Amino acid sequence: MTSTTNVTPALRATTVARRAAWLAAALFWTVFAILEGVNHGWLAGALALLFLILPDLTFLVAADEAPRMAKGQLPPRAVPYYNAMHRALVPLILLAAYAAQPCFTWPPACAALCGWLAHISYDRAFGYGLRTMEGFQRD
Repeated sequence: MTSTTNVTPALRATTVARRAAWLAAALFWTVFAILEGVNHGWLAGALALLFLILPDLTFLVAADEAPRMAKGQLPPRAVPYYNAMHRALVPLILLAAYAAQPCFTWPPACAALCGWLAHISYDRAFGYGLRTMEGFQRD
């Protein structure tokens, strides 16, 4: 066995803890998005659902190249779009700006950002992260 195939118990525990934290975040953002939808109407709920799905629609950017890719590989042309939509910092900054800006209060925007953060958190909880430039999962 090589050292790359050995997973130490400490590394395994860290991975489990990290994924559990992402799952807790995913559940939080899901509940928050649902509450925004219930409190502010169908448009807020629809935008939360749209942004829950939207980050994975980046796969369609290079759908014509997908049959030629290896299993689990995203076409390199789609990687920048995929990675941009799967960085948690982007919706967090927008959510902070939304909270700090008193003159712009549109609850469906908050619901959409919560849906987006829920999507990113679920992906991380289930082991999906950002991609390399070649389109494979980063370690």
